[in-house]
Amino acid sequence: MNGSVTGLFAAPQGGVPKPLVDELDVQVNGCVGDYQRDKKHHGGPSRAVCLFSSEVITHLQQNGHPIYPGSVGENILISDIPWNTIRVGTQFHFEELVLEVTSDAPPCKTIRDSFHNGAFKEISVKVDPTMTRWYAKVLVEGRVALGEAVVVN
Repeated sequence: MNGSVTGLFAAPQGGVPKPLVDELDVQVNGCVGDYQRDKKHHGGPSRAVCLFSSEVITHLQQNGHPIYPGSVGENILISDIPWNTIRVGTQFHFEELVLEVTSDAPPCKTIRDSFHNGAFKEISVKVDPTMTRWYAKVLVEGRVALGEAVVVN
């Protein structure tokens, strides 16, 4: 499956929303310039990158949620990939960077402002696995740029 990078986000001070950046340097422990305040639940080698779908954001917006790119803490926003096909073990191959999905990224109350009536569990894998964000580990470190192609398998 072929898609593209429609958003890259990193928050040097931590928290959400994460500001848009033109490119990310991604290393085994995470994205350079992106800080996680809660290291118990975010970051580290098995949760180095948070991936999300631009189509899921659009769907949520159409359902009245004030979500927007970067507002739920994703690092890489992908388009044109059927999100219902993503699961643990799925690999994302960028020009330099290679990622492998390790787990879902459970939503927490820090992203509640992105949802009508604070319904942040809309993107919980337990509610709908096709709407969740995913954590990934880094198989090959590298730089990823906005607009770059991605192959998913």
